[in-house]
Amino acid sequence: MGGYNLIVRRDGAARVALTASYNAASYNSPMHNASKQESPRTPTPLASRLAAVFGFVLLCALGALAAKEFSMPAAQPARTYPAHDDHPTEKVTVAVDPYDMEDKASVFSVNYRNNDYMPVFFVITNDGDQPISLVGMKAQLNTKDRSKLLPATTDDLLRRISHPSRNDRPNTLPIPLPRKEVKGGVSRKTWDEIEQAQFGAKAVEPHSTARGFLFFDIADISNPLPGANFYLMGVHDAKGNELMYFEIAMEKYLSAPQAKRPF
Repeated sequence: MGGYNLIVRRDGAARVALTASYNAASYNSPMHNASKQESPRTPTPLASRLAAVFGFVLLCALGALAAKEFSMPAAQPARTYPAHDDHPTEKVTVAVDPYDMEDKASVFSVNYRNNDYMPVFFVITNDGDQPISLVGMKAQLNTKDRSKLLPATTDDLLRRISHPSRNDRPNTLPIPLPRKEVKGGVSRKTWDEIEQAQFGAKAVEPHSTARGFLFFDIADISNPLPGANFYLMGVHDAKGNELMYFEIAMEKYLSAPQAKRPF
């Protein structure tokens, strides 16, 4: 509360002064100190936007890794692979490079080994001056126990990977409809990978190399490579003459130093 104090001077004159009953310093000090205390910092609009952009970029990067696309490995001339068979007279060389190791098989998004398939990188080089035909080509892998394995077809791979619950109803409509996934089916990405990876060349032009994967069904075969041999028949020259068959012992691959195996 405020009050009035009467102040009397020596000369007898008097005057009235208004004074505050409260201590002004005690009132202003807390207010002054409070003004010096910093309030908690809040993110500025710019910082919030930058954080949102960084999070979006990170999610996109993670999504790209999860959606890794198959890329066909580059091929070297067939004679540079440990497991090859060279026909100098016919100027054609064939090589095989099994993708039986985890680091090599990482080029695929599908784990074919878990589905009892072994991918084999197949390379054929034509050093001649005329094209060669692969239309009648027949590849075969003979294991030590005399099992004769043929490359899987696209349908074989899809059937093994998908295990569809219901996919045998024929399409009776006059126009084809887009293929849909069924329960336990394969994705479009897997379908595309299989089609891109499989060897599909029908000819090899002069002084060029063709490559692709052959997938061999190794169900119930624990160790298919030791003692196995790869055979290739049905390759024809430009005149239609069949070339001598190719034979490759898989021991050439198994005995090669790891550093010399092209990945």
